[in-house]
Amino acid sequence: MAIKIAFSDVDLTITDDEHHAIPSDAPILQCVTQHIPLCLVSGRLPGGILALQRDLGITGPIAAFSGAYVLDEKGNELYSKTIPLDLALEVKAYLERDLPDVVAGTYGFDKWIVDDASNPAVTQEEYFVEVSATQSRDLAGTFGSRGIHKFLLMGKPDAILSAEATMCARYPQLTVVRSSPILCEVMAKGVSKSHAVRLLCRHFGVDPKDAVAFGDGPNDLDMLGAVGQSYVMPHAEEAVKRAATHVCQWSNVDSGVARTLAQLVAEDERLGER
Repeated sequence: MAIKIAFSDVDLTITDDEHHAIPSDAPILQCVTQHIPLCLVSGRLPGGILALQRDLGITGPIAAFSGAYVLDEKGNELYSKTIPLDLALEVKAYLERDLPDVVAGTYGFDKWIVDDASNPAVTQEEYFVEVSATQSRDLAGTFGSRGIHKFLLMGKPDAILSAEATMCARYPQLTVVRSSPILCEVMAKGVSKSHAVRLLCRHFGVDPKDAVAFGDGPNDLDMLGAVGQSYVMPHAEEAVKRAATHVCQWSNVDSGVARTLAQLVAEDERLGER
């Protein structure tokens, strides 16, 4: 099957274990993107995805906030689905009152605010995504009538598991999904990476059956099932591995995405010569 478009999760999939770009991947991915679009699909805010693209020397569409905000290859908005401000304010109050064991960040478009910018969970996330948070509790003043794209809940694994279950039960009108053992994302209902995949396939005129996707976390499950070929990183949970058509031969730190894409593109080029 010829691959016509590729989608990849970012953190611990196309990054190293410090959530940063692998320099040796840059020339490989630059070559790959001369043949097919590579779309980065992540829970990160746009600035955090663009920072990775810059480090790799590539361009292409991005799907931020796990698909809630999609930009084309020129940076134009293709899709945006937000949590209305009134509901966001209610959720924020609930998090502060009833889930004190998690740290919540609030995101909208390219803004990220937190209650305490010195909190270790916040500074760790800043290091990972190479973007600085702004300390503020003013959701209305920061995001206004446009609403927000995501809450990110940060905490210890047990607290995150509990928060995921609690938020799912209390807010069925929202999408709640873990992106790692220490992170849980809360977005508007209907937001998913698979929706972003279908949207970008339509944008490029490609059938999703001719797409390949890479991921490693529970929030990648629907994306892995939306394409013809899918690869999961070796460190992924077993449920995520079962959802993919392949377990990647190489880990994230061994450039699994770049090496697999290079292999797939080379195979397609050879087949095209026959």
